[in-house]
Amino acid sequence: MGCGSCGNNNGSHSPGCGNNGACSTGSCNKLNVYNWLTDMVLPEDYEPFNIVEVRFKGSKKQFYKNVNHLELFTGDKVIVDSDVGYDVGEVSLAGELVKLQLKKYGIDENNSEMRTIRNLANEDEIEKYQKFKDIEQESLEKARTIALQLRLKMKISDIEYQGDGKKVTFYYTSEGRVDFRELIRRYASEFKSRIQMLQVSYREEASRLGGIGSCGRELCCSTWLTDYKVVSMGAPKTQNLSINMLKLSGQCGRLKCCLNYELETYHEALKSFPNEKVKLKTESGLASLKKIDILKGTAWYCYERSFDWIPLDLNRVNEIIALNKKGKTPATLSDTAKGAEIAFKTLEYKDDLLGENDLTRMDHKNKKTNKKRGHKGGNKNRKFNKPRNKAKGNRDNSNRNQKPRDNN
Repeated sequence: MGCGSCGNNNGSHSPGCGNNGACSTGSCNKLNVYNWLTDMVLPEDYEPFNIVEVRFKGSKKQFYKNVNHLELFTGDKVIVDSDVGYDVGEVSLAGELVKLQLKKYGIDENNSEMRTIRNLANEDEIEKYQKFKDIEQESLEKARTIALQLRLKMKISDIEYQGDGKKVTFYYTSEGRVDFRELIRRYASEFKSRIQMLQVSYREEASRLGGIGSCGRELCCSTWLTDYKVVSMGAPKTQNLSINMLKLSGQCGRLKCCLNYELETYHEALKSFPNEKVKLKTESGLASLKKIDILKGTAWYCYERSFDWIPLDLNRVNEIIALNKKGKTPATLSDTAKGAEIAFKTLEYKDDLLGENDLTRMDHKNKKTNKKRGHKGGNKNRKFNKPRNKAKGNRDNSNRNQKPRDNN
């Protein structure tokens, strides 16, 4: 994968850090867009597109106008306008490809409300920006503590300082409505900045926090996925996946977004399989559909009053359906001799499918054993039936009146 958003990149699509797209800074694989127009030779009178895509913390991206005609490359730190003061962002895409991004998100390039880029960030501004980034984790712990003290039913997942520190944005998740009046007053007195509370969905929370999925790769929502479509329970059912919520759920606690990636392909493949209500008629009896394997193109059928599943190729199933429509019935489901033996063997079972495995099959043997034990061991067991004296006074008192023995 090409690295187009590395901080050490000087305009080329190859990584300047030398890590080949696997750097630990999080810049290489964070919703980057590969600029495939980098190596193209542009005309001399070409004027670059004046709108640039700028990325901030997490998956947040915005478009800004380059009114000062700065020479910008992917990974440059820039100072952009904000509603309060200024902010520091990183150029994620510049050039003609920005037009496609604007079209993708439905943004008009002539929008008058679009903010502008002031200048490239100098060392002092970057140092100040990094100072606020270093205290974000400590501020997040304080914010969570205050929310717990107020007993608010919400979870503060992330915090973001503006580049100049004049504004702090808190990202939170909540099931219902939350009263922020007291919370904002406490935050304003604690952080000495303007407070903004922004509610995000659970998928957006996972995209901001990032992580590793069950596939062993970074989360799609934190690397390249920007639009979150609804994933219903019909997606795993269509793909014949076991309904195990621990495996089907992502780190956000919702169904994984990747369940929708191949869903249309499965829908197209299912059209070639017969309906579950269609039964196959053979000389051995009627067979109904029990299971299908979409990837292998195999369907399992079972005769009535039988538990044996017979695998059939999809071509064979369609062949039998065509014969039944013509009024013909094949001998068995499978066209091989082995398949015919399996089919007829299934029909040899009686109504009592348990047979010798009946749960009461040992009852008669146990009765005979008990009778034999009672007959042979009757005299031996009599000694255990002898009544015992419950009180000590019932014992033999014949020697109680005897005089004590004189040892002298």
